[in-house]
Amino acid sequence: MLASVVRLTRDLDLAEDCTQDAFVRALRSWPDEIPSNPGGWLTTVARRLALDRMRRETNLRRKLPLLVEDPAGPDDEDQPTDPLRLVFTCCHPALARDSQVALTLRLLCGLTTREVAADLLISEPTAAARITRAKKKIAAASIPYRIPADEELPTRLDAVLTVVHLVYTAGHVAAGPELTRADLTGRAVELARLLVRLIPDEPEPQALLGLLLMTEARGDARVSEDGELVLLADQDRSRWDTPMLAEGVSRATAALKRGQGRFALQAAVAGLHVTAPSWEKTEWRQVVRMYDAMMVSWPTPIVALNRAAAHSLVPGADLEAVLSELDALGNEPALKSYAYLPAARADVLARLGRLQEAADAYRQAVTLTANEAERRFLTQRLAGLPE
Repeated sequence: MLASVVRLTRDLDLAEDCTQDAFVRALRSWPDEIPSNPGGWLTTVARRLALDRMRRETNLRRKLPLLVEDPAGPDDEDQPTDPLRLVFTCCHPALARDSQVALTLRLLCGLTTREVAADLLISEPTAAARITRAKKKIAAASIPYRIPADEELPTRLDAVLTVVHLVYTAGHVAAGPELTRADLTGRAVELARLLVRLIPDEPEPQALLGLLLMTEARGDARVSEDGELVLLADQDRSRWDTPMLAEGVSRATAALKRGQGRFALQAAVAGLHVTAPSWEKTEWRQVVRMYDAMMVSWPTPIVALNRAAAHSLVPGADLEAVLSELDALGNEPALKSYAYLPAARADVLARLGRLQEAADAYRQAVTLTANEAERRFLTQRLAGLPE
């Protein structure tokens, strides 16, 4: 909806206001019956509200030059690339990378500022400031609302891929009572497919789509019949979506043959998990090698944390050395509020027999997670520690 209204207004704030107002109209107008096409109804109302605002304020002539693009066709036509246009607009190189990601998560995915902050591991005021700065920059610089020309794609592709991946991450473990948000994970897969169609010869969009499909294919097995979180180690692999898994593996394999970008390497890790006969027979040394390669091209604290967690599962691993790696990561500002760090420490400490320290780490992880299913899981792990 927002992307469609932006195409009409060329003004992000006006489009966002009218999109929200359309939902208010729906709450007032649908007491007895929902229209047969709710999305179409909402989009039409939002666009009419935008036109009314533009006429009433007599600023149509002033607004249209913003975000200038070639004519996109009649205003009432559906434009399947609208969401992708909005992503590329938000990921314009004139914007700082951190602002690109925050703005896209806010506008395209409808995440609250608090959810954006949680997804990016930053404070809520910082997220709000980034979003505001990005909107002002787009308006001031007349950044075009369009998919870039071929020669412009390389400067924006990595940011766009990062945003799509973060959209999926935000839905894969959502803040709130439900483990996942299918609207976000579905939107991320949709955007990844659009990117592959737009840039079929680039390996990284293929790799990202493969990664998302392999993760999505395991979705049903992540939740037990009573709604509890099930880790990969304990999942019933017969519940995985076999056709989706096969497509994901195929796309990831094709991407790996053409390069070893960070999404290709992440897809390789996912592939090692889903093609292993069981959790116990996973090739953990190979998983660690993939993370070693990622640390060369993408040396982030989260990659380092994932590498340490995988290292702890290598047969015969020195768990004290792994614990030292995890303790060192505790100094990383980006991981101060990241629940998976104390959860990983708790697991290693429990395996070392340091049960009181493991309990303390589990308690810290419980306080940091924003997802109720994860909180229950961690609480059960804490309660299950030997006396």
